[in-house]
Amino acid sequence: MAMNLRGRHLLTLLDLERPEIRYLLDLAHTLKAERLSGQHQRRFEGRTLAMLFEKRSTRTRCAFETAFGEEGGHPVFLSTSDIQLGVKESIEDTARVLGRMFDGIMFRGFEQKTVEKLAKYAGIPVFNGLTDLYHPTQVLADLLTIEECVGDVRGLKLVYVGDGRNNMANSLMIGSALTGMNCTILAPESLQPAKDLLGTVKKIADQSDCEIVVTPERKKALPGADIVYTDVWVSMGEEKGIKEREALLEPYRVDKEMMAQTQNPECLFMHCLPAVKGNEVTFEVIEGPNSVVWDEAENRKHTIKSLMVASML
Repeated sequence: MAMNLRGRHLLTLLDLERPEIRYLLDLAHTLKAERLSGQHQRRFEGRTLAMLFEKRSTRTRCAFETAFGEEGGHPVFLSTSDIQLGVKESIEDTARVLGRMFDGIMFRGFEQKTVEKLAKYAGIPVFNGLTDLYHPTQVLADLLTIEECVGDVRGLKLVYVGDGRNNMANSLMIGSALTGMNCTILAPESLQPAKDLLGTVKKIADQSDCEIVVTPERKKALPGADIVYTDVWVSMGEEKGIKEREALLEPYRVDKEMMAQTQNPECLFMHCLPAVKGNEVTFEVIEGPNSVVWDEAENRKHTIKSLMVASML
């Protein structure tokens, strides 16, 4: 199904409608098959992408650079030590300048309002490569991975374990609600999703005939899970309270016993990476036969390429 997303931003998955996510995933499946069969296209020939980084990155940087570069485009990496973003120049002015020189902007950093300002003033597509609130391109890769492993995500049960108010929990709730996948956030009460976002997501889930549940109880969350997903206990920028956070989340470590509580021997384990093995997940789980974390990492490239093809061509 052809769909016109040209010129569109992706700041959060709330920017997309259900058919648009379906279109991006279908396109990603096609582009991945094309790449793996040895076909080489030059869709971004003569085009440029500004890549703004406030936070370190492995998968996001490599996925955007390789996806854009292997299609003939020229990605330009810009860290906070390279440009004036929000220092000697306002974000608005930086956006205006980049919008006249580039065909698209990727931002990975701290505040959601930064990527929103870039989108407002740049006049070209802007992609959120991660903020403290949202990580939409990761969830597109997660959905592609689940489809490859299980098939249709509708009616499946994903359990996210750990810090339930971070960017991954937020984005997984939205992605699940939009695609009809049941999502449970298993987190201590002090680290559960914001009520306003939860309310928004539950309304979407009602329309998709799926359920969003938040609970601190393993016995309530885990039985029947098709996917157990976790993330680091301490996100970038939150290192100050690391000892307290580790103590709070220790009962939520994904280990062999937690996976057994799903009562599903085929339950997938997922993690956006990087992982602190021994903290949020044990070595035997992340390196075990049910782990698909490396597929997720690869699929960042294919879904990001899909997003850029859909919005920049």
